[in-house]
Amino acid sequence: MSDTILVTGATGTVGSATVKALSAVGARVRAGVRSTIKGENLKRLPGVEVVELDFARPETLAVAFTGVSTALLITPFAADQVEMARKLVDAAQAAGLRHVVRLSASGAEVEPGIQLGQWHRMAEEYLKATELNYTILRPGTFMQNFVHQHAPSIVQENSFYLPMGNGRVAYIDVRDIGDVAAEILQRPEGHDAKAYTLTGPQALSGYEVAQVLSTATGRTISYIDVPEEAARASMQQGGLPDWMTESLLELNAISRTGYASGVTSDVQQIIGRAPYSFQDFALAYKECF
Repeated sequence: MSDTILVTGATGTVGSATVKALSAVGARVRAGVRSTIKGENLKRLPGVEVVELDFARPETLAVAFTGVSTALLITPFAADQVEMARKLVDAAQAAGLRHVVRLSASGAEVEPGIQLGQWHRMAEEYLKATELNYTILRPGTFMQNFVHQHAPSIVQENSFYLPMGNGRVAYIDVRDIGDVAAEILQRPEGHDAKAYTLTGPQALSGYEVAQVLSTATGRTISYIDVPEEAARASMQQGGLPDWMTESLLELNAISRTGYASGVTSDVQQIIGRAPYSFQDFALAYKECF
């Protein structure tokens, strides 16, 4: 069987990090993207081919999975994400893949859990019920969220806003998730039926994050703890649908109460090095702030 590795959601935060990690070590990668135009940057990476993967067109899934040995299954943050996750599993099973890695989320195993966790748990359970060999990755909150979500207010106001009180979060750099996924995709032996919770090396409060960003940028960056209702109003004004707004507020609520502060050694055990610290991340991305 071909050693080509499929990465779905390849233009996303974790997908692109995984494609880059695989390309860097000489792996052959098939990047599954919704729009081949958006995947143009990935084509420039050595060993990477780009293929369309449209959930509304099942034939594109069949083509994307044909001739690959392992795959990273990533579904977008969407209202029908469980249905899309099931379609990916079905396509992997039909193609006879020898191993799949499913991107889930920290806390997905907790019942009843928050809505985000419930969606991921449903996808996990569907995968577990198949005959596929699998590994589940459950990362915590991404450090890169500060680039994608908070950079504008940091640049313009030297502040970022979250309804998280003094809650600490074990943020993880997506580069670590990509390296972990790349390692398991290439060498799945020993990882079958395992679930790994991936975190950074420390849990930080918003105030501590602001201090790290201040040191990295040479400016005073402030964390503003906002009431949940103000956060809800801001999300609604930004055009987020109600299901997304409420699920994100649930995530912030468990972070506020400390449920996202646990630190694991899974990254170190899998790739043989310590995960990036928030200080490492802030220095690497300081130009964004």
